[in-house]
Amino acid sequence: MKVVVSACLLGRNCKYNGGNNYSQTVVDFLKDKEVIEICPETLAGMPAPRLPVEIVNGKITNNQGTDMDEIYRKGVQTALKQIEHQNIDLVILKSRSPTCGVKQIYDGTFSKTLINKPGIFAEALLHAGYTVIDVEDLEE
Repeated sequence: MKVVVSACLLGRNCKYNGGNNYSQTVVDFLKDKEVIEICPETLAGMPAPRLPVEIVNGKITNNQGTDMDEIYRKGVQTALKQIEHQNIDLVILKSRSPTCGVKQIYDGTFSKTLINKPGIFAEALLHAGYTVIDVEDLEE
């Protein structure tokens, strides 16, 4: 089984705040599987830490109001190209991220309000036909 997984879930410090979302549940689940770790944001050349971003009126925007949409979408395209010719069985991402959110993302007001909508990477993966789950589905 070949699984794509958000790099932050494996302990890579690639989150906007410089931290990670390490999940022992994910690490245990992946023990006997071929793993491709990925972070569209770092593939776009974004540093960690970096300013937080949300989807504001359909565009990735940082909390200072700067349009970051093109660079984040470039990272998504780079990530998709890395996996396009591989037989991927499953993708595990982390919700609430504007890129990797599967079920929920923040609403674009920077008020920590969640909405039921995927991030741009999760949405692209689903549109391309990949099976995508949220890490929380494994942890339940």
